[in-house]
Amino acid sequence: MTGLSGRDAKTRLVASVALVLLALVAIWLSLRGSTLESARDYEECVEALEASPSFDRSRPPLDDERGSRMTDCNARFAGRRKPGGGYSYYDFMQGRNFDIAGPNPTAEERKQIDREYIEFLDAQRRETVSAELAKRQDEQLQADLEGARRPVGPPLVLTPKSPSSAKRPANRSRSVRCDDNSLACGWSKLSAVVRNAFASSSRTNP
Repeated sequence: MTGLSGRDAKTRLVASVALVLLALVAIWLSLRGSTLESARDYEECVEALEASPSFDRSRPPLDDERGSRMTDCNARFAGRRKPGGGYSYYDFMQGRNFDIAGPNPTAEERKQIDREYIEFLDAQRRETVSAELAKRQDEQLQADLEGARRPVGPPLVLTPKSPSSAKRPANRSRSVRCDDNSLACGWSKLSAVVRNAFASSSRTNP
């Protein structure tokens, strides 16, 4: 009888110790989880994740819970600690870093980043237009140079016509034949009459 009661006491003691150990493990795991949730920035979040018992360096990060936890840390904190203090935010749209006060940009810092992005887009547009204009000017210059290098054809020589084929001037001293009643014939006849009249009058006058 006393032997059975001794075994029962030992069994109860082992069960009690096991329950206490399980409770301690549960409390420790919950504290580790709360440490991960209470992280103040990305770096603390990663440190808490690496300190958790579920963290296994031998397994790829995307194959276990570590991958999802790292994604959570990344989603919660956009900024990264700078070596000299403060935080830096990387904007992949502009490909540059911005200094921020805390682990996440404030509303005013977001507005400033957006303004910088608009200016970035304007600068890119101006660069594109300038590059296109320079390309067209270069193409025009190349076309002009190609035109200047082309060989010029033989010079154009103007030769006078042969004298035999040239029209000879009409001899006005010859009498005009008046076969028709043209104005030229009438004028010739009138001038001949006037000449003859003057000639006759000069003969009769002493």
